[in-house]
Amino acid sequence: MAQDARGEVYDLLAARGVSRRDFLKYCGSVAALLGLSEMYAPQIAAAVESGAKLKPVLWIAQGLCTGCTESMAQSRTPDVPTVVLDILSVNYWETVMASAGSDALKAITETVDKGGYILIVEGSIMNGANGNTLRVGGRPGREDVKEAAKNADAIIAVGSCAVDGGWVKAAPNPAGATGVSEYLASVGISKPIINLPTCPVNPEWIVAMIVDVLLVGKLPALDSKGRPTLIYGSTIHDNCPRRGHFENGEFVEKFGTVEEKKQFCLYKVGCKGPQTYTNCPYVRWNDRVSWCVESGSPCIGCGNFNWVDNDAPFLTRTSNVKLPGIGGVAPSTVGAVLGGAAAVALGVHAVVSGTQGRVGKGGPPETEKAYDRKKAAKGGDK
Repeated sequence: MAQDARGEVYDLLAARGVSRRDFLKYCGSVAALLGLSEMYAPQIAAAVESGAKLKPVLWIAQGLCTGCTESMAQSRTPDVPTVVLDILSVNYWETVMASAGSDALKAITETVDKGGYILIVEGSIMNGANGNTLRVGGRPGREDVKEAAKNADAIIAVGSCAVDGGWVKAAPNPAGATGVSEYLASVGISKPIINLPTCPVNPEWIVAMIVDVLLVGKLPALDSKGRPTLIYGSTIHDNCPRRGHFENGEFVEKFGTVEEKKQFCLYKVGCKGPQTYTNCPYVRWNDRVSWCVESGSPCIGCGNFNWVDNDAPFLTRTSNVKLPGIGGVAPSTVGAVLGGAAAVALGVHAVVSGTQGRVGKGGPPETEKAYDRKKAAKGGDK
């Protein structure tokens, strides 16, 4: 890359309070997120720098709360994720741009005609009675997505709403909301889509996927649901710092108790970590400061598909998720079960397989088990 262009990139970084050292350090973390050695940091930096001249971005908003935009725009210092998007020349992002109406549509049309761009979609595609309300320049928003998808080099659905409808799709779904993949298939557009569920999306995942497209020139390895395997290849339970408490049979059963203060496992108060696939525990949020479970909240499963209907009520365990110590086995035996020969058969993914039946509507809240009633009568574990 020409030195003057490189200088422009570092001038932009410096204006945001980001040193070259910070930038290369961040590129190293992106390399790790992509399953590469940190030695790839210089190549990633070069790919991002050259991307300033090669890859415009269209960020199209649909049925949403703007949470994913907020997640991206309010990244902590150093503000590298936002800088990366600035470098990549975001030609259209209606939530934050000043232009409107026909001027805004012109930005989409001109970018599509030239090709060679990345399309990012935030929010659900609305096909129901309210589907004609998301208009820019008099055109329904879903038509913007349809047009922009035609010539895109890569399509990234950010956040659960864009992936499968998210909150907007929750029953009774009067908006007829759906995800980007399903919508594009319905209008005859067949293209692979990078799905990044969670509510909201982690900005580091967006940057990692953009860098992967710039660096490798093709989409990353995706699972059967279009999720990058490097991000969604293991469950939250696999890497949860409270996993040891689960294996020891130490659970929070009510908020405000000593068990909560000791940061025991949150499964019995609704944590969906065993059936939720993301790398939240080690990528975390807000410049890797914290994440839901570390902040004291159970995972509510927002990385799942149709998570609002399937995982509610969020702070209650559900009857068709069976785990040792939860589905009729005393919590005090969990460690023995996982530590014995059964651990080989169970394993992490066997724990996940215990969630069979979690398709469609979630099960009703469990009633209190006989073991729980007996323990409560005795005044808790001794």
